[in-house]
Amino acid sequence: MARPWVVPTGQRRVSNTFGRRGGPLCRPLRRSGVRTSARCRCRRGLLPPCTVPSRSRPTKLRSVPPNQRRRGRPPKSSGGDARQAIAEAAAAEFSERGYDAASMRGIARRAGVDPALIHHYFDSKAALFAEAVRLPVRPDRIVRGALDAPLDRLGDAIATTVLTAWEDPRVKPVGITLLKSAIGGSAAGGLVRQFLVRELGSQIAGRLAAEGVEATEADLRASLVLAQMAGALIVRHVIVLEPLASAPLDEVIARVGPALQGHIDGRGG
Repeated sequence: MARPWVVPTGQRRVSNTFGRRGGPLCRPLRRSGVRTSARCRCRRGLLPPCTVPSRSRPTKLRSVPPNQRRRGRPPKSSGGDARQAIAEAAAAEFSERGYDAASMRGIARRAGVDPALIHHYFDSKAALFAEAVRLPVRPDRIVRGALDAPLDRLGDAIATTVLTAWEDPRVKPVGITLLKSAIGGSAAGGLVRQFLVRELGSQIAGRLAAEGVEATEADLRASLVLAQMAGALIVRHVIVLEPLASAPLDEVIARVGPALQGHIDGRGG
């Protein structure tokens, strides 16, 4: 004898779409905002998940403007485009406002993305700068690694780390371009100088301040370290002045390291 209250597989009878509320198949729908019928029978496994709106409480649908920006990670298909748009916006923002005045919010506004998306791709403004000018390495990270050395060996650590990085054939061409910009009077030169002072000089000064050096004195010593280091790089790689240009790397480090240490200690080179 047929049982009319049992719904055959693949069918759904309207007369059986109402029953007790609270079925497990309805719960995911209710969690996502869909209000199910107060008398849904899907809890018994007899019916597919109920999507019948409640008669007493109409379903509320939220509309999202098509141009509204979403926070967090972008869809996989648009990730590369978003990163490229951010890098291009950063290059324009740095060029117009300089490194110090450029802000993450301003770059996000120019790129048309949420500021949180920038932090998904780039951990800092220094990372954005490196991407914008196509640096193969992060200068701020190079110096940060050297600053872990003991204070009385800091000059040798900075000389070793920086001079060795410049021997990398990926780094040298870009580094030469940046140094030429830094010593020029162009807007690009000002941008590079701001980056060097903000991201490299401030790290060295911060390390000295942590050792008890007064802030103004720490800034002066840090700027002298940068000047000594930049001079060695310019003469060796930009001007290509012999015999420094072709001197063995170990010998150059052995000569430059003590000079840097003298500035760090406050006693000159």
